[in-house]
Amino acid sequence: MKKIFLILICIIGLKMTLAAQSMRPDSLYVVFAKVEHGDTIPLVNLPEVSVYYLRVFDSRRDIRKVERLIYHIRKVYPYAKLAGIKLREYEQVLANAKTDRERKQIMRQAEKEINEQFGDDLRDLTFTQGKILIKLIDRETGETSYSLLQELRGNFTAFFYQTFARLWGYNLKTDYDPKGEDELIESIVLMIENGQL
Repeated sequence: MKKIFLILICIIGLKMTLAAQSMRPDSLYVVFAKVEHGDTIPLVNLPEVSVYYLRVFDSRRDIRKVERLIYHIRKVYPYAKLAGIKLREYEQVLANAKTDRERKQIMRQAEKEINEQFGDDLRDLTFTQGKILIKLIDRETGETSYSLLQELRGNFTAFFYQTFARLWGYNLKTDYDPKGEDELIESIVLMIENGQL
């Protein structure tokens, strides 16, 4: 019994010695600190954390409206993000275009690709989702849908699309106002980006 106990103590001692030797200086953390009144206080920089919330609503009807808005935003927000990405891609390609004819050809090709890839999904959007998408495109690109069309496809095409959109109740000239009427949309988008929704 004494032999087993002695062997056990030797094994534990050996493991502790190996563990102490395996702690090299490069595996240690250096923490800045300051001494105040004889106490050492570590100084640690923490990443910034943003906290977003949805205000408390009084009625079940208001809660239901916000739930529907969250649903609509979650459905169209990926398309708005994609619009911003695609716009940056095509701006680089268009900057290298030598003539207006080549530029128009690039834009027609881009429109065809986007229509083939996302046309069916975008046609299935509801009226509310379409209005939210127009606002979120402005948020992602910094320009209204109308000005994007005007810049990329010309004045006549932008006017045509705006007229057609107005017939259906949309306005491509709608600005995104994150501190005004679109404050709730902005809060929901920020919560989605932070993984809170």
